[in-house]
Amino acid sequence: MVFCYAKQDLDDGGTAIDLHFCCLGSKLWLPINIQPILGEAPGRVPLEILAVDRLIRRLTHPASPVSLPIREFTTTTVLTIMLQNPAQKYRPFQPIQISDRTWPSRTIIQAPIWLSTDLRDGNQALAQPMSIDQKLRFFDLLVQTGFKEIEVGFPSASATEFEFVQRLINENRIPDHVTIQVLTQARESLIRRTFESLQGAKQAIVHVYNATAPVFRRVVFDHNKPETIELAVAAATLIQQLAQQQSDTRWRFQYSPEVFTSTELPFARDICNAVLAVWQPRSEAKAIINLPASVEVATPNVFADQVEWMHRRLDYRDAVVLSVHPHNDRGCSVAAAELGQMAGADRVEGCLFGNGERTGNVDLVTLAMNLYTQGVDPELDFSSIDTVAEVVKHCTQLPIHPRHPYVGELVFTAFSGSHQDAIKKGFAQRQSEDSWEIPYLPMDPADVGRSYEAIVRVNSQSGKGGIAFLLERDYGVVLPRSLQVELAQVVQRVMDNSQQEMSSAAIWQLLYQRYGSSAGPLVYATHSLKTAGDNNQVQQLALQLDRNGDPWHLEGAGNGPIDALVAAFRQNGIHLEVASYEERALDTGSGAKAFALVDIRGEDQSQSYWGIGVHANLTTASILAVINGVNRLLLTLPDSTVQQRQVLHS
Repeated sequence: MVFCYAKQDLDDGGTAIDLHFCCLGSKLWLPINIQPILGEAPGRVPLEILAVDRLIRRLTHPASPVSLPIREFTTTTVLTIMLQNPAQKYRPFQPIQISDRTWPSRTIIQAPIWLSTDLRDGNQALAQPMSIDQKLRFFDLLVQTGFKEIEVGFPSASATEFEFVQRLINENRIPDHVTIQVLTQARESLIRRTFESLQGAKQAIVHVYNATAPVFRRVVFDHNKPETIELAVAAATLIQQLAQQQSDTRWRFQYSPEVFTSTELPFARDICNAVLAVWQPRSEAKAIINLPASVEVATPNVFADQVEWMHRRLDYRDAVVLSVHPHNDRGCSVAAAELGQMAGADRVEGCLFGNGERTGNVDLVTLAMNLYTQGVDPELDFSSIDTVAEVVKHCTQLPIHPRHPYVGELVFTAFSGSHQDAIKKGFAQRQSEDSWEIPYLPMDPADVGRSYEAIVRVNSQSGKGGIAFLLERDYGVVLPRSLQVELAQVVQRVMDNSQQEMSSAAIWQLLYQRYGSSAGPLVYATHSLKTAGDNNQVQQLALQLDRNGDPWHLEGAGNGPIDALVAAFRQNGIHLEVASYEERALDTGSGAKAFALVDIRGEDQSQSYWGIGVHANLTTASILAVINGVNRLLLTLPDSTVQQRQVLHS
């Protein structure tokens, strides 16, 4: 259903819409003044779009007929509307009839043969194809990562592609354990040009394809089935002949029925077996039959059925490497590749991070890391996944989504408070020898070269767990739970106002400002401490404070500095208790600072007044923490607490 509408402002201040739509072959012209229907347009939705929506609703309900005068308009906009019955336009893919399918009960226990087609399928999908220098850099990356088969181009397509293949060969850039692959259509001139590009190669795979799907046979090439098979056989024969003429190269051949997923399975079998009959592969010289899902047309289980059907019916099966080449049109290419392996595929073709035509090829990084997190060696090395990503982004000029599995900036990051709390507890309980089992983290970020720095990040959705995690990780400070809750509320208010993420440094600064440099009447000046009593068990404290701008001297004695300080305050009318006290070093080495945290309680013991102190001297840090807690206590006292108010202002 397609709609065209034109808009015109009327003299009376209204707006008129002339709507023309075509539905099932019928055409109607219907004008309407939209003000009586809509009033004012809500939000940012254009008024005319709302008018069309409302008019459609009225047209689909005959009880509300539309009958308005026709007007003339000068501008027209076209709207395409999704069909209410898409079956009128699209046909569902028919399931494969296999009553004894075996793939659902299988498990992937080893890595497939990997083929990177980044330099061919990935490159041809770029708005700006890679330069030769970029392709050389990408090729080196693929070799370093561990790929042993790399499709390097379509050398008969352009001079650049041809030159790149020749440079790889002539500059000895191809390690002995790596085999390059090149693609060609099933056309004589292109096949001959392809072999020219491979002169001097130690080993190579020639990959030939022709279109086999009905729509291509009918619409694009006007070939029937016998003609299509004849084309494939002629190409296979020529490839074999040309290979014999260049006997210094160790040759392997690959054939792809394009598009396999839309090709009738019996015909796909027949054309593949016809090609294999020409090549007559042996176990020591295997041919490759590649099943390309160049367009993903069905669910992954259907693709697995197609692969298993072919797996059972290919001739020379023991001498054939069965390969799959999934694309991601339906967003299921990774699942299709995994189920395809369970169905009998030995090899997977794809691209790093899913580059490729339209929605891309299957993402080989995700496939490999999926194996890794199941305890299977993927035989590819992504220990420095950020380096891999930087090279790919540079060469393709494409971004990588921050949520992309395993590599995205945010894939190991939790903003949610409950997730952060679970992660914090998981790390706290984990022992180094344990299997990896951390909530919300399916793998250890360190395995791909990531630090734990980005695991927890704080925004307005975060909670106490994330805040506590950052402080413990970056500052070694473990906050009591009640303080975590209190600080989280402070952070939440700041986040709601700023609408920005907070770093651990910003959280630390907020913690210190609120609890370590509390505004109040008391300011530390200096102190002295000496011991007395039997065995020097009593400590006597002399403390000099600034009280509202005036000097204030306090003295007290106790079994330690904190006890003596509490006694000094009590003797001067400030009644308090220290409910808890913690201390730790913030850093290591000669420049380390001490961190002290105290929970101050008033006479009724009902509320915590937290204070922190940071100083190079531990005793001084402890005294500062108590003073900061006392300041917070005094600032919350009601006016009726006359005695303590008098103490502060006497």
